[in-house]
Amino acid sequence: MSESNAALVQRLLRPEFRGQQAYGAPQLDVPVQLNVNENSYDVPPVVAASIIESIEAEVAHLNRYPDREFSALRKGLVDYLQRQDGVDLDVDQVWAANGSNEVLQHLLMAFGGPTRRALGFVPSYSMHELISRATGTEWIAARRDAGFDLSVRDAVQQVRDADPDVVFLCSPNNPTGTAMNAEVITAVLEASRGIVITDEAYFEFAREGTRSALHLLAEHPRLVVSRTMSKAFAFAGARVGYLAAAPEIIDGLRIVRLPYHLSSLTQAAACAALAHSEALLSNVQALKAQRDRIVDVLAAWGLSPVPSDSNFVLFGGLDDASTVWQALLDRGVLIRDLHIAGHLRVNAGTPEETTAFLAALADVLHLDASLI
Repeated sequence: MSESNAALVQRLLRPEFRGQQAYGAPQLDVPVQLNVNENSYDVPPVVAASIIESIEAEVAHLNRYPDREFSALRKGLVDYLQRQDGVDLDVDQVWAANGSNEVLQHLLMAFGGPTRRALGFVPSYSMHELISRATGTEWIAARRDAGFDLSVRDAVQQVRDADPDVVFLCSPNNPTGTAMNAEVITAVLEASRGIVITDEAYFEFAREGTRSALHLLAEHPRLVVSRTMSKAFAFAGARVGYLAAAPEIIDGLRIVRLPYHLSSLTQAAACAALAHSEALLSNVQALKAQRDRIVDVLAAWGLSPVPSDSNFVLFGGLDDASTVWQALLDRGVLIRDLHIAGHLRVNAGTPEETTAFLAALADVLHLDASLI
């Protein structure tokens, strides 16, 4: 009997990927979609018009390759980080790619790979593991405590025991939403010998007083700080991520990136968005208010929301999280089941979306709807 196509492909596939599932959250057409941490607010019309104008200016020249060094985009990112975070950066310290996932892939291609190890503290962003494994890098799942926190002592001990070539830190952490203490980042840098990546995809949503790892770059040449325009900028569909690091690290990324990896249209759209950063970030405070509203109501109901510095809330106290997830979906509300026992995650949306989620949850769990 001849071998089936499925069996043939599984045999030819790299052994570590056999039987594995691709990354992805459900994309379902339901009234309230709060499962992938998107910004619920559309791009403002004035910004959309500026983006269209910038793209139109590039269309006639698509016969030419894009700027391989994406110079204007890097300058725009430096200006933004200097305004937003008060850090002094040069253009040669910034890199960009098609979403922060490609930024992280470049890093693992350059500084990971066969015979090398990457470590992350789980639960955290699952793509850290997937990108590590896809680049042939051994993955080490270090642990957080029962409250999903990470102390200096535990972080240092686990890093020293594993001796990784790359360490992933996530601040605010996904899926728990908590920002990382700067002392932990510094201690990990001192305890490790390789690249330390601090993933700050949600940093614009952090609570007041939270300090970015960008401020540590000048003293730590092995530190990388990655960010994205997908979340706070409401730019997820454009796929633009970036990082800041020492120029020597950037030189390593040039070796592994595909030629002309950022299209002219992507660069034009991102530059226009950065020029209107204030307008695009205008809804951040509104989303933070809805996040805090979710935390307050869930806590009043006796559930266990994790205090969040992101645009989402992980909450526990559920006897059967998967059943609750399905019951919410049956009521037109899509949130995320990450298969963490007793927990689900919901991202903050508009006031109307938040109310719809809370009302549906109250209905499912027979909670006091007057607290909404």
